[in-house]
Amino acid sequence: MTLVRVFARPLLASSFVLTGLDRLRNTDAAATALRPTLDRITKMVPSAASVASDEQRVAKVLGAAHIGAAVLLGIGRFSRLSAVILVGTSTLNAVVEFNNADSSTAKARKDRRNQLLKNISLIGAVLLAAVDTNGRPSWAWRAEHFAEDARRNALALTHDTKKGIRKAEKAVRKTASEVTGS
Repeated sequence: MTLVRVFARPLLASSFVLTGLDRLRNTDAAATALRPTLDRITKMVPSAASVASDEQRVAKVLGAAHIGAAVLLGIGRFSRLSAVILVGTSTLNAVVEFNNADSSTAKARKDRRNQLLKNISLIGAVLLAAVDTNGRPSWAWRAEHFAEDARRNALALTHDTKKGIRKAEKAVRKTASEVTGS
């Protein structure tokens, strides 16, 4: 792991750990804030009603997911998976915060916009962490090269097999001509 990753990942993760802790400490307030967004999700995806019906549990799960994924990202374990989890939970968090923010005055609207931009910036940073391969090839690259190697090996095997069949055919003809005397 490079020196930048050693410092950048914990710095990025710290914000998410604090957000998760805040959500777990203030579950009632988080659940109240989540309710309108969960209602919209339930209207769009009726099958999510069983999950979205208990906003207290959703708030606790989101807080725990924030903390767990952020800690894993910070220590560099399962960092790509952790980053993807943080993208999902942070997107929901950004929507909830934006919808519940005060917008009655010009200053409140400016603060609401700045908070949204901060959340979007954090989501962008976590997206970068999600595609960071630590200098190793990605799974897609590995799969592509594995398939190409398999194709080359199959062609070589086919070529060798054709060559072997031609040799065997020649040997059979030679033996047959010796036996028949022609």
